[in-house]
Amino acid sequence: MKKKVAFHTLGCKLNFTETSTIARSFDTDAYERVSPGSHADIHVINTCTVTGTADRKSRQAIRKIISNDPDAFVAVVGCYAQLRTDEVAAIEGVNLVLGTYEKFDLATYIDNLGKEVPEIHSCETVDTPEFLSAWSAGDRTRTFLKVQDGCDNRCSYCTVPLARGRSRNPHIVEIVEEASTIVTSGVKEIVLTGVNVGDFGKSTGETLEQLLEALLEVSGLERLRLSSIEPDLLSNRLISMIAAEERLMPHIHMPLQSGSDRILGLMRRRYRCKLFRDRVLAISEKMPSAGIGADVIVGFPGETEDDFMETYDFLASLPLSYLHVFVFSPRPGTPAAEMPDQVRKTVAEQRSRKLIKMSDNKRMKFMQNASGTTHAVLFEKKNAGGTISGLTGNYIRVVSPWSTDLPGTIRKVKLTTVRDDASMNGVIEGTEVL
Repeated sequence: MKKKVAFHTLGCKLNFTETSTIARSFDTDAYERVSPGSHADIHVINTCTVTGTADRKSRQAIRKIISNDPDAFVAVVGCYAQLRTDEVAAIEGVNLVLGTYEKFDLATYIDNLGKEVPEIHSCETVDTPEFLSAWSAGDRTRTFLKVQDGCDNRCSYCTVPLARGRSRNPHIVEIVEEASTIVTSGVKEIVLTGVNVGDFGKSTGETLEQLLEALLEVSGLERLRLSSIEPDLLSNRLISMIAAEERLMPHIHMPLQSGSDRILGLMRRRYRCKLFRDRVLAISEKMPSAGIGADVIVGFPGETEDDFMETYDFLASLPLSYLHVFVFSPRPGTPAAEMPDQVRKTVAEQRSRKLIKMSDNKRMKFMQNASGTTHAVLFEKKNAGGTISGLTGNYIRVVSPWSTDLPGTIRKVKLTTVRDDASMNGVIEGTEVL
């Protein structure tokens, strides 16, 4: 009988993308993939370590899975496994620990292992030029395609370079081949993902703009979206490309991290607030209805109330659509973990709540401004309650009445009212499939 395998993913879209690729490496004649909540012979947990909270969630997920399915073989892979190898292996019930590179050979390891003693296969460092490709499968509407990995920025709070190594990417021709395969399967939208997507081309002498131009030549590709990009790597040319090409989605997410130049300096970020403001205003000028998101960290060591209010006022002044707010979490081995003037957790959480409220207000205003406008919506799958939802190009989730002919199609939809779940109701205009 086939062995049942369940895959569990924590963290970012890049992890989700890589889990999908790992799952495809399992021989379907020998293994059957089941949902994460199911009983399985093998559980694979792809972990995250970007924050202390991510570490804790990874440990909790591992222990919960072992408790619910004590006789299963448990393999823990990914960034947390790479940086905290011995800590993971010490959890009773873990059978296999694989780091950043080894995880892509998971099926081979499992075929050759017993489960009596935990085995560890994790590189001490991941400083290598090798790029391991990945893309998500199973969704016939949107696919996440990994085009870059690693990071050369040495931000004082971040362990990602330790977990994933230096910035690297494949050649454009390889990505175009992958994209062509993806589109042939019926996928309408590709989302380019990586650790630092804007760094694309550093290892091959190419550019992100060249990559987008090449992908737009892929026959059948209807929508192309960036997952995120650093503000100092977002060029005027790139903004103009997105504004001029309807297949490039007008949705740009940029990490800000702080609205205080002093704190940005302590974070070792490669830009200051003026550059971020200039990028946001340039996007807004060329694409007035674009969705613009930002990441923010509160409670960084040394952040005073004045620093926080500077961040608050800076964000309030910008035409942003939403914020992703994070409370600073000291990562062992990073300079920020040893910095003086660590901010009390209660203070950081209070600041976080203020920015989350601001984000809710900005998102609400953004959707209210969209009311009455018509957008192309890529519909996904049926929801509970007889509805179906999908995304506009500028990243508004739209809900419409269910119809069997809608999944996987792009339709013109007039946005009407804002829903309680931060989405909008929409009325499909005609039967045209775009």
